[in-house]
Formats: sequence, C-alpha cells, structure tokens
Amino acid sequence: MARIKQTFQISSRGQAPRKDFKNIRNLEATRKYRYKPGTVSLREIRKFQQSTDLLIPRLAFQRLIKEIALFVKSPVRFQSAAIGALQESAECYLATLFEEANLCAIHAKRVTIQKKDIELARRLTSGGLHPSFSIRKTS
Repeated sequence: MARIKQTFQISSRGQAPRKDFKNIRNLEATRKYRYKPGTVSLREIRKFQQSTDLLIPRLAFQRLIKEIALFVKSPVRFQSAAIGALQESAECYLATLFEEANLCAIHAKRVTIQKKDIELARRLTSGGLHPSFSIRKTS
C-alpha cells in the first residue's frame, strides 16, 4: 500500500465554514461577457460583407472538385489557378443566390430562408445548372 501525505484539517466545531468573499468577487470579475442574441451574428454579417476573402476553405473546395471530377472521368488534374477560378465563381453564384432567396423570404414576410425561397430564386433568375438538377430533401 502506498504512503500518502496527510494534511492537517482545521476543526470547525460544528459550524459551517466561512465563505471567502474575495474569491467570489474575483469569479464575478472574470465572468465572460454575454452579448444579446443576434448581436454577434450581425457583427459577423458586417465582417463578411466587408471582406473580399474566399469563405470556403481552399483545401475542402479542392477535395470537393476532385471528388466531382471522379464521377465524370478517371482521375483528372487541375491547375491551382483553375481551382481558384472555380471557387471564385462558385462563391459568387452562391452569394447571389442567397441574396435573392433572402429577398424572396422578406417578400413572404419571413426572416428565415426556406427551401422554397431558394427554388423560387433559382427559377426567377434561370440560375439552375441544368433543368434536372434540383435541391433534394435528404433523410
């Protein structure tokens, strides 16, 4: 059996231990500030509207492109400039689609974008890639 160091315990004589008010004040001072709901999301919207950076990570988009290309043809190689151009145009298309879907939702007196808003925006702008391509519900 291993030996352990014993610590000295102060007897409280049946009384409850005193609270340490200094530590309680320190805990209250270090508590993280909580913003009201929606404040942070509005700040993020402003930040992303002002930035010109690409929003989808490059490596994730590159993997997606290569995976899609495998369905069409055996392994295909891409130049980095080609992947950059594809990503730029894809993000531009998606941003425009969501802007128009947001306008459709606002017209329907809603705040939340729904599937039918995106479908209507695609139909109005003829933005579909192909008539057979549609957003399908996945289970």
